[in-house]
Amino acid sequence: MALDPQLLEILACPEDKGPLLYFEDEDLLYNPRLKRGYEVRDGIPIMLIDEARSVSGEDHERLMAKADAEGIRPTFEE
Repeated sequence: MALDPQLLEILACPEDKGPLLYFEDEDLLYNPRLKRGYEVRDGIPIMLIDEARSVSGEDHERLMAKADAEGIRPTFEE
């Protein structure tokens, strides 16, 4: 289930307050600055710092390449 575009415009990382990348097919909101991923469960973003998962360097590179290839833009511009 895709997130509402209006919701995406205001979503920010709860830790550094910066924009996120949304990977709809992976149900993931990703903060590339902190290499942290926030799951989206049943269309609900789980934006709790304690529930975020750390992303390895290899997975970070994969996600960034995917974002570039698919034109995935940050949730908002800083």
